[in-house]
Amino acid sequence: MSDKSPVTNDLSKLLDKIKDVRIAMLTTQDQDGSLRSRPMYTQKPDGSSALVFLTDKDSAKVYEVKKDSHVNLSYGNPDSNVYVSVSGRANAYRDQAEIDKLWSEPLRAWFAKGKDDPNIMILKIEIDKGEYWDTPSSVLTQAVAYVKALATGERATSDDVNEHAKVNVK
Repeated sequence: MSDKSPVTNDLSKLLDKIKDVRIAMLTTQDQDGSLRSRPMYTQKPDGSSALVFLTDKDSAKVYEVKKDSHVNLSYGNPDSNVYVSVSGRANAYRDQAEIDKLWSEPLRAWFAKGKDDPNIMILKIEIDKGEYWDTPSSVLTQAVAYVKALATGERATSDDVNEHAKVNVK
């Protein structure tokens, strides 16, 4: 099966797809080599080629990314039918000035001592590549694809019902 997905180097479109999706599933490799995913709260994308999260210095993900920095982030918004997959390399570090900028009071639920909690670390994922699927959820769009399939006997193409592209950053 060939993959004729369009490929672009425009990261801004991919970041635009996830700007309002706050939770990502972060996948790392566990110590036994198996894949492990967990939800993470994404700090607002700033237009750079990186995504940033706050985490606890003693969390398993910190140890896992030090062993193997390759990670994947999955974003999904079923309400708008937008789905994004991001692959990159993670780095865990502490930078109080950056933590101060990223801090918001609801984060106290995870870091009870506030922004000065010495256990807070930044988990930064430099994006290597990504892929997105954006399917309009309107009944009219789906009806047009259905009618086209009936009339031609062929399934709708991606261009008829959705937007899909691969993004290569580097």
